[in-house]
Amino acid sequence: MKLIDGTNLALGRLGAKVAKYILNGEEVVIINAEKVAIVGKTDRIVKKYWMRRQRKDKATPEHSAHTPRRPDLFVKKAIRGMLPFKKTRGRKAFDRLRVYMGEPAQFKDIVREDFSRMRSEGAKGRYVEVGKVCERLGYNKGV
Repeated sequence: MKLIDGTNLALGRLGAKVAKYILNGEEVVIINAEKVAIVGKTDRIVKKYWMRRQRKDKATPEHSAHTPRRPDLFVKKAIRGMLPFKKTRGRKAFDRLRVYMGEPAQFKDIVREDFSRMRSEGAKGRYVEVGKVCERLGYNKGV
């Protein structure tokens, strides 16, 4: 099992690496999903995902093709898009992925993978955390 702390990691790079791991049969756990970064201008990112949510034919966010508002589901959906999900191999791989907001107590003492190469600090301040995007989309963490 690979444990990855998502704090300040770029979503695209993280997702590509995680997709490779789970397709190869490894189990992956991502913690601090709300702190994963999306590189780009905040307003453009929020507008892109806001327009995706405005479609009228959406169903349950966990199962629909539209963008969820919860940060853990948001990250999970992004990684799902990098898998061959319509094939059995992709669906089985997706079952090996776990994404959590915050840091659950069961993972406090486990060694984390080093993903320092995928940090978003090189983006010159043009990035936004997934948690902030989800709040602008209507996620209410108090409920």
